[in-house]
Parts: sequence; structure tokens; C-alpha cells
Amino acid sequence: MAGESHGKGLTGILEGIPAGLPLSSDDIDRDLQRRQAGYGRGGRMKIERDRAEMLAGVRWGKTIGSPLSVLIENMDWKNWQEGMSPESRHEGSIATITRPRPGHADLAGAIKYGQKDARNILERSSARETAMRVALGAITKKFLSEFRIAIRSYVIQIGSLRLETPVSGLQDDDFFLKAEASPVRCPDEDISRKMVLLIDEATQKGDSLGGVFEIIATGVPVGLGSHIQWDKRLDGRLAHAIMGIQAIKGVEIGAGFEMAGRFGSETMDEIFHRPMNTGEKPLNETTGFFRKTNNAGGVEGGITNGMPLIIRAAMKPIPTLRKPLRSVDFVTKETVEATYERSDVCALPAASVIGEAMTALVIADAFLDKFGGDSMEEVKRNFGLYMDYVDTF
Repeated sequence: MAGESHGKGLTGILEGIPAGLPLSSDDIDRDLQRRQAGYGRGGRMKIERDRAEMLAGVRWGKTIGSPLSVLIENMDWKNWQEGMSPESRHEGSIATITRPRPGHADLAGAIKYGQKDARNILERSSARETAMRVALGAITKKFLSEFRIAIRSYVIQIGSLRLETPVSGLQDDDFFLKAEASPVRCPDEDISRKMVLLIDEATQKGDSLGGVFEIIATGVPVGLGSHIQWDKRLDGRLAHAIMGIQAIKGVEIGAGFEMAGRFGSETMDEIFHRPMNTGEKPLNETTGFFRKTNNAGGVEGGITNGMPLIIRAAMKPIPTLRKPLRSVDFVTKETVEATYERSDVCALPAASVIGEAMTALVIADAFLDKFGGDSMEEVKRNFGLYMDYVDTF
């Protein structure tokens, strides 16, 4: 992926999607619109109208096996054509930024890359580039949906307000419909309303808020990922992807940190088996083996176990504050107030959608590692044979 926050646009290339996947811009734009929504977003979202333009890899509504190329234009570019121009003649057309914001990449990035203008750092470190991650993630979500794998999310916590939910991943469709209807993507109407009021309070104070969101992937087959090397473990790959989202400071799988305070006998998900076609319905319907709990969050030994994948992420408050924090000008070394850049007050609703995209990218990669194939027909054939094997294991 390439592109700066106020540059001409964002570009992305996705390789590996098999030929024959039905795909349209609408499949991508739906998630781009979900990313832009959410109470607490900043003024930038009033300017942008994110739309995906597919430049390569799709013909007549289906992928053709070659790399997919996607473009998202920045509507705000018209206001930055000289300030972000690639032409040297426009140098100095806007003021340099030398007052780094605590919590951002401004100072560390300026030192690392030898820059005397933090604009060259913050333009790329900005979360604006996650629009392209969501676009590419939407493509992989469409691919995974062909195998009945669904990836959804909701907000558990904003500030001190928290929704308590069981660790199972078995929330029904109505649960997620309520989350989608909420301005903060929280399915509980009462807590959602209180979260909105808390965001209003932070806005009035010139402050910001963080929180926690949860991603649930259902329909994931047993056997993705591997125990044989640390970098092949699926939980590690998922944690890496989610931690790579701006402002995410913690990731847990399943019961996560809560497990640390329990006995092993209270934590492990006991294994049961039932003959196929009996009246008892297991938590997962892919095999005769099932578990009545899901503290592991769908991964054991770095391998999916057929249970819903549950990933939870903690997001720190947005570092850019309308009431700036203290900083030091890295040219004059004087104590100053940090630079203020237009920003969100709370970005949890958007972060959860970005989390879905990153999860989809990792799962799709592991899925194709396992089942391979150059066309959708070939992948479906490989997948079907494997699932027949799993059902009879």
C-alpha cells in the first residue's frame, strides 16, 4: 500500500486471490462507508467520500487471477496540492511542523528518518491509510464468504463504560444488527447512549477517548496455521496484524489476560464428541468434536480448532488533542504546546471495522496456504475434500 494522508490518493495491490471470485466496487465501498461512520469521528470524514476504483485484476465482475490494484482518491487533496506536491518548486508553500505530538510517531520518526519537518512523518503514520487496508480486507472478506466464513465486530468499551459479554463467539445475527445500528457500534442501547454522552464530554474538554473492540470470525475450519514455527502460528499472525493498527496497544485471543488469574481446570476447553446427525448441537458444526466453552478463542497451539475466532483489542485515546499537551520544539529545543492536527475524538467504531479487515487478510492468507488453487473452482474442490476428511476423522 502507498499514499499519504493529504496526498492525491491511496493505492493498494492484493495478490493471491484466485480467478473467478465475483467482485464489484460495491463489495468494497460498503466497508469503506462503515469505516467512515461512528460517533466521535473528526472533520476529515465530512470531506471524504471513500470509493474504491479497481484498476486491475477484475474483468466483467470477476477476478482473473492477476494482482488486484485498487485506488481511493483523497477528496481533501484539492486543499493540499502545493503543500503535498511532489514538485520541488512548491517547497516551503506551507509551514513546517517542529512541535511533535506526544503519543504520535512525530519525534521518533523525525529522528529516525532525519527530517526537520514532522509533516513528512505524520502524513504516513496517520490512520488515513487504513482506508486502503479496509478496501483490501473487504476483498478477502468476499473471498472467505464463499466458504461461509464471516468476520464481524462490535465495541465492548469506550473510556470507563463497558459491555460485559461471554467469551464464546456465538452472538446471533440480531446482536450484530444492533451493533451496526449503534453510532458507536455497541449492541446495548443503554450503554451505547452513555458512550455517546461520554464522547460529547471529551469533545467539550478538548480531550479524547480509547476503548476495546472485539472481532469474531465464525465458520473458520480446523487446521489453519501451524505449531511448527513461531511465525506460522495463527494467533501470532493475528496479533501482529491487529497491533499494526494505529493506537492499538493490546491484543488478546479468547479469554486472554483473564486466563492468567484462573486455575488450569477453570480455563481449558474440554473436548467432547458426538455421533453425526444426533439431536445435540455442538458449538461448532464442522466436526463431531466440539467444546462447550471457548476460552482459547478458536486457536490452540497456533492452529484453528473449528471454534469461533475471538480477538479483542485495546485502543489508546487518540494522541492529537484540541487542548494540546506539552512538548519540545525539535529545532529550537524550547518548551512548547504540541501541534494540533485535525483529528477524531474517539475512533473505536472505525477501528473495529479496520480490525475486521486485518483479520480477514490474515485468515485468507492462511486459508490459501492450506487449500491453494489458481481458480475458485480449484480452491472449493480442495476445501470440500478436506472438510469431508475432517467430518470422518
